[in-house]
Amino acid sequence: PPWLLAPGGCGSPRSRPVVSAALLGPALLRRPAALGAAAARCAPARDSYGPARQGHGSSKAASLHWTGERAVSVLLLGLLPAAYLYPGPAVDYSLAAALTLHGHWGLGQVITDYVHGDVPIKVANVGLYILSALTFAGLCHFNYQDVGICKAVAMLWSL
Repeated sequence: PPWLLAPGGCGSPRSRPVVSAALLGPALLRRPAALGAAAARCAPARDSYGPARQGHGSSKAASLHWTGERAVSVLLLGLLPAAYLYPGPAVDYSLAAALTLHGHWGLGQVITDYVHGDVPIKVANVGLYILSALTFAGLCHFNYQDVGICKAVAMLWSL
């Protein structure tokens, strides 16, 4: 509602909420619907035509990516006890793949949040793919040429 905003209109430095923080109390932990609606009115309109911009993919792709991230996280929760109870090559290579993918997606979010500009984003993404490929190759090499992830963790715990 307009009574929550100081005079000055959208985009004005004075268009911040006027309601005292002491009066809101626990409501500060969440964004009130009235303030969200006021912010939405002030936000610039998004184009509904033209090519998708960086980071603005389809909602279906984003939903599938989110589901994949959760599936890998749940898989890791299951692989940890499996690595302890049934150590072996299958669990070692599954851990190598799941840990690499989990780390790749996590660092991808760091890039999305903190790297700005077209060229730095492209450079960071290329670096991320190189790092992920080297991580997976290194873990597979460790599994094949050495004791494997499960046995290595068991050896560390026995120290």
